[in-house]
Amino acid sequence: MRARALVFAIALGTALPAHALFEDEDARAQIKKLEARVARMESEAGERDRKALFEIVNQIEGLRRDMAALRGQIEVLTNRVESLDKRQKDLYVDLDTRLRKIELAGADKEKDAQQLAIETQTYEAALAQFKANNFGSAIQGLKEFLKTYPNSALAPSAQYWIGNAHYALRDYKTAIAEQQKVVATWPDHAKAPDAMLNIASSQAELGDVNGARNTLRALVSKYPNSSAAEQAKQRLARR
Repeated sequence: MRARALVFAIALGTALPAHALFEDEDARAQIKKLEARVARMESEAGERDRKALFEIVNQIEGLRRDMAALRGQIEVLTNRVESLDKRQKDLYVDLDTRLRKIELAGADKEKDAQQLAIETQTYEAALAQFKANNFGSAIQGLKEFLKTYPNSALAPSAQYWIGNAHYALRDYKTAIAEQQKVVATWPDHAKAPDAMLNIASSQAELGDVNGARNTLRALVSKYPNSSAAEQAKQRLARR
């Protein structure tokens, strides 16, 4: 029996004095103590692991809540941008309609009324394509209008909307070229300062910050009393 206790104790890593051997009762007592110690260590380790895991789960849940909140904010901002973009586009079209009435009122009095009506309808049909976000069709229709009616009172507006449609398509280089035609050909027209503002926007989109700033300054200098100049001042103040 003593031999068995000795082997068992050695297997558990318990050092025995060289001058004595455990009795069976002593061996069993030592085994119970070791078992209790191991159980206690396992319990303590298990509790630490559970606490650590609980903290990790809480952190993950917190991150999920933060991500959900950020997604919600992004959706709100996206909707606001889309809404503002639509409102701005509708405002421009509305202003264009009012300007068109003034332009047509000062058009050639001798022009045939029926011909003038056809000319106006052609322009409005092309502009309607822009308002419907059919920018390619709008460009095609407006260019056809300019080809058919190059001397129309609506020609500057048609050229402006061609440039604006290219901007909407993110073809910024073409937008700049088309808007420069407005400024060069009709410098005294109400659309000229708007064209310069669109040129600055296109330059900014292309990363030409200095070019955009110079265009905005030129706009304020050349057309100080225009609404476009007021927007230019605001942009310059933010830069």
